[in-house]
Amino acid sequence: MATLRDIRNRITAVKNTAKITSAMRMVAAAKLRRAQEAILSTRPYTDKFSEVLSNLAGSASEDYYHPLLRKPDTFKHIVVIIISSDRGLCGSFNTNVLRLASQYIDQTIPAEFPQAKVSVVSVGRRSTQFFAKRTQPVLAAFPDIFAQLQFSTASEIAGIVANGFINEEFDRVMIFNNEFKSIIKQETTVRQLLPVESVKQQSSVINDYIFEPSRGDIMDAILPKFVNTLVWKGLLESNAAEQAARMMAMESATTNARDLIRTLQLSYNKARQASITTEMLEIVGGAEALKA
Repeated sequence: MATLRDIRNRITAVKNTAKITSAMRMVAAAKLRRAQEAILSTRPYTDKFSEVLSNLAGSASEDYYHPLLRKPDTFKHIVVIIISSDRGLCGSFNTNVLRLASQYIDQTIPAEFPQAKVSVVSVGRRSTQFFAKRTQPVLAAFPDIFAQLQFSTASEIAGIVANGFINEEFDRVMIFNNEFKSIIKQETTVRQLLPVESVKQQSSVINDYIFEPSRGDIMDAILPKFVNTLVWKGLLESNAAEQAARMMAMESATTNARDLIRTLQLSYNKARQASITTEMLEIVGGAEALKA
């Protein structure tokens, strides 16, 4: 049975842990506010970018060709980009995206493309550590990028896969990340990055634009930028989802610590009362013995 000192020491330790988790929750909440503003301002830009690109692709001549639109007949080399966090203490955030990526690599690709080779681009320290222990070759690793998240990082990632795709070293590029839905909900998503998928018009009305220079010249200029934007959006989504997951995880940890403190305090009071009762019985017993 635990002594009063043991229970008191454990109460002190849990209180200190509650202070740490509460502070981490407040830090995550502050970071989430900035990350949420960044992704909410990026989504309309990406949606309009997709709409313009769709209009261009739908009205471009049939003989137009761009390497980023290449649709290979056979898939010999597939690249998978996995975006995780740099730090833990964010619940199942990393577990979900790494599990989904592992299932795609170990099950989906062998079933659909038996002859395809798989390479990985790991983004985030957790993803880098995870795939360093696996057999798949790591094409590039980007650990510790979320402390100073910059668009140049997204451009570098996009440039690696885009150049390989243009040179026909890769036949498909997939990107895995957590998408920010709300503070209490983050959804693991997978998207085909290359070849660039044509976006269908959501409306039956197709806007007719006047282009200068030609549609083909404009598509040549914006297709690489579109790939950069998709990677940047994936990084921002993952960053916002990470902060939301960490805030909820730390809030849950703080609540559990406070519940545990109440339970330990009750156990301490019971043990203290039992100790006092035992001492009183020993005094009474000693007095009775002296009388006898």
